[in-house]
Amino acid sequence: MSPLPDLSRLCIHTITTKPWAIETSAQKFAAAGVKGITVWRDTLAGRDIKQTGQLLRDHGLSVVSLCRGGFFPGKTATERTKALDDNRLAIAEAHALGAPLIVLVCGAVPGQPLTESRKQIQDGITALLPDCQAAGVKLAIEPLHPMYADSRSAVNTLGQANDMVEALKSPYVGVAADVYHLWWDPALEAEIARCGRLKALFAYHVCDWRTPTIDLLNDRGLMGEGCIPLRQIRAWVEAAGFKGFNEVEIFSTRLWAMDQDDYLKKIVQAYKDHV
Repeated sequence: MSPLPDLSRLCIHTITTKPWAIETSAQKFAAAGVKGITVWRDTLAGRDIKQTGQLLRDHGLSVVSLCRGGFFPGKTATERTKALDDNRLAIAEAHALGAPLIVLVCGAVPGQPLTESRKQIQDGITALLPDCQAAGVKLAIEPLHPMYADSRSAVNTLGQANDMVEALKSPYVGVAADVYHLWWDPALEAEIARCGRLKALFAYHVCDWRTPTIDLLNDRGLMGEGCIPLRQIRAWVEAAGFKGFNEVEIFSTRLWAMDQDDYLKKIVQAYKDHV
């Protein structure tokens, strides 16, 4: 596993420093030596997206991806069509921003069989492929922890995501691997290696799992605060051929409440010490 002597592969999601506007994030990230940014769609509201993308690049930041698309399943055809419309809008936004990738939180419908939701997810991605090709924007299926299988995602393991990638057979579809969702999986090393063989590992997200976790959505830990074997997983990811950014994605009411300048310093130090 290669060392991380600098910040050249550090990307931070705008959601990680949620209290900051995107303009502030751009300025502060760049000043701290961060080289990549993943943009959450809410930060683009009311802005000229193309100009915002240029602003990010003017600060020396690579626009790594746009979050998020997905939520394909629906009980009715009307709901599924509405989801496709929103995903097409996301593709247009990514193109305008200059983001090469959209991360997909795939969705689920409470009470609907997971097998049906997975079929609707695959059908939805298939329907978007012509739009992806026209815009030059790829899609990354992000498996979510099984605790979210009821309503947030019916894709819950890296194996399921890889199966979908294999079935879709498109260079525009791959996987986003987030350690928070996947660290527990006994098949993780083998499935990361499979990602490498498929050339499908498009994104890698890091944070930590706190013990005890007091909120299953908004109590993620800063790297080093929890029990995820971050360096072991990064070794597997790099052995699979991944050379992209290590993206810090943290949802934390606790960390959002602190001074965000101090928090950014902690992110940079935790990245150096634990990723």
